[in-house]
Amino acid sequence: MNPALAGLTSSALSAASPWGVAYSGGADSTALLLAAAQCWPGQVHAIHIHHGLQAAADDFVRVCQSVCAGLSVPLHVVHVDAGHVPGESPEDAARRARYAALAAAAKRHGLAGVLLGQHADDQVETLLLALSRGAGLPGLASMAAQFERHGVVFYRPLLQTPAASLREWVVARQIPFLDDPSNTDERYTRNRIRARLLPALADAFPQFRNTFARSARHAAQAQVLLLEIASQDLIAVGAPPAIAALQALSPPRQANVLRHWLLQYRATPSAAQLAQLLVQVAACTTRGHQIHLKVASGHVTRRGAVLHYLPEVGKGGLTGPPVRRPSL
Repeated sequence: MNPALAGLTSSALSAASPWGVAYSGGADSTALLLAAAQCWPGQVHAIHIHHGLQAAADDFVRVCQSVCAGLSVPLHVVHVDAGHVPGESPEDAARRARYAALAAAAKRHGLAGVLLGQHADDQVETLLLALSRGAGLPGLASMAAQFERHGVVFYRPLLQTPAASLREWVVARQIPFLDDPSNTDERYTRNRIRARLLPALADAFPQFRNTFARSARHAAQAQVLLLEIASQDLIAVGAPPAIAALQALSPPRQANVLRHWLLQYRATPSAAQLAQLLVQVAACTTRGHQIHLKVASGHVTRRGAVLHYLPEVGKGGLTGPPVRRPSL
């Protein structure tokens, strides 16, 4: 049986409207596409994103066309410009372009959502990447099984399914697929993890995919709780936050609510910036103490009794509501 079927049936998705499958032409998305077509005959569309970043891109399109023709599944090939600006990660640029294109295609064709083929190995790689970067709970939570972007809901039903089982099934059925040549390029950290760490983990801890995924789910649950607390605390301290109300909270709750407040401006502080902001908040014991601290692409400043965030001009930050200026 197609191992992707278990993920689809356990996700409790319905076929009330047509579903989109992000179909790269690789083994994982091929197994997912066939499982979706089996579950919901006539209710599945394949969306292939043509990045134009490698010579094999047109070969992937031809494979996708062949498989979709055999399944009688509509295929939508979307060309995107995935170029990156100086200082930007090529992978991040391609990812943003891909999600925007998938969402636009889903809206254009009236799809209920888009299914993604990320699997258990991808989840482990994401967790290890987060650990290597010293990430907090949002990073350790790794990839969510469901999320919304650009007004479209995306689903990852294969996060409990090992990559090897998907590939073995596709190979056994002799279904055409292609491997992305960039997946073996060890200049990319994720590829080094896949080539070097995962085999070692499999040897030392055979059940690592299940246990790592469980840890990621625990982190995700904890992050949900922190967001709930942050939302409640932000109501209490106000937006913009009142300094005196912040000082009444413990330092961890101050950090939590300040991070939540700054996200309203699409500003993510580094650990060092957030630690310094807590120091500055604690030092506000007189009216004369000033704050002008670099955070993300802007600055946190003190205006009377409250904090204010000023995005850097030209960086596309949000400006937020007018600042209240109560006396301290």
